[in-house]
Amino acid sequence: MFRSAVLATDATPRPVSLDEAQRTANDAAGWVEQNWSVWLTNGLRIVLIIVIAVAMRSLIRRGITKLIARMNRTAQAVDGTALGSLLVNAERRRQRSEAIGSVLRSVASFLIMGTAALTVLSVLKINLAPLLASAGVAGVAIGFGARNLVTDFLSGVFMILEDQYGVGDEVDAGVAKGTVIEVGLRVTKLRGADGEIWYVRNGEVKRIGNLSQGWATAGVDVQVRSDEDLDRVRAVIERTGEEMQKAEPWTERLWEPVEVLGLNAVYLDSVVVRVSAKTVPGKALSVERELRWRIKRALDAEGIPVVGQPHEQELRTATAADPAATVAAPSALASPTSPQSLATAPIPPAPPGVTLGKP
Repeated sequence: MFRSAVLATDATPRPVSLDEAQRTANDAAGWVEQNWSVWLTNGLRIVLIIVIAVAMRSLIRRGITKLIARMNRTAQAVDGTALGSLLVNAERRRQRSEAIGSVLRSVASFLIMGTAALTVLSVLKINLAPLLASAGVAGVAIGFGARNLVTDFLSGVFMILEDQYGVGDEVDAGVAKGTVIEVGLRVTKLRGADGEIWYVRNGEVKRIGNLSQGWATAGVDVQVRSDEDLDRVRAVIERTGEEMQKAEPWTERLWEPVEVLGLNAVYLDSVVVRVSAKTVPGKALSVERELRWRIKRALDAEGIPVVGQPHEQELRTATAADPAATVAAPSALASPTSPQSLATAPIPPAPPGVTLGKP
């Protein structure tokens, strides 16, 4: 019991003397005095790094925004003019510039703020080697898990930068075909011929056939009888093409005079004359329809009939097959007087009272 009382007495806190408290305070004040300059210096450096990073990020993003706005104003200035028809339309230019601006702003923000964060950590004397190694491993794991997303994003970036297609273009993407209504970094939207909307991932597009860049060709086949005067037919078609090229709005859609290329096919009772014209991209179908309309009316006015399709004539002029070809050859057993029939022994009838198949 006496021992327990002694231990309890030793466990109670003893009062601190004035000298000990003064010594402890002096040690703390000395430690603060020795390190306050380091704290102040590091704090000022961190604040300065953050201020510079934020200011640089704001300036760069603002510069990118102004550049994109200037590109959009340039596109709107030429839209609707003859030069604008040769270039991209305003909506396509706007979406392309906005996508490029979004990518540039994101990349600038990531680089500036990432560099600032690493600089702050280095000021705080934090070892960056384990952190960078962990970030590298995490980046590899995320890259493998989201490789399709990364592929779509990178493919979309290169498609926009290279201007492979844009809003309003008629494209054949392999997996779908239609008119581009929206171009994104991950997905491209196409409007099909029946009005459906196709969402095509950019990473799935292996090839692009753009039908709206440069120029297009309108081709028309005119089939007339083989005994028609071809020089007269050529003159009628060329005159019709000249009249069409002078009329609105075809004078802007036809880039070159309508040309008669010659005979595209020769049949027994008809010939096919090939007519071609270079048009504005995306307007070839409308030019073909109008050109067929005008050529048909011009030929009717000159008394030159237009005959039917080649395969229909071939079906009408094809000779019928020999009807005897489907009849089987006569059999020798069909005649009772033939040697084969006489050599065949008939089965004798059963005797009265005897049943066949029983003993």
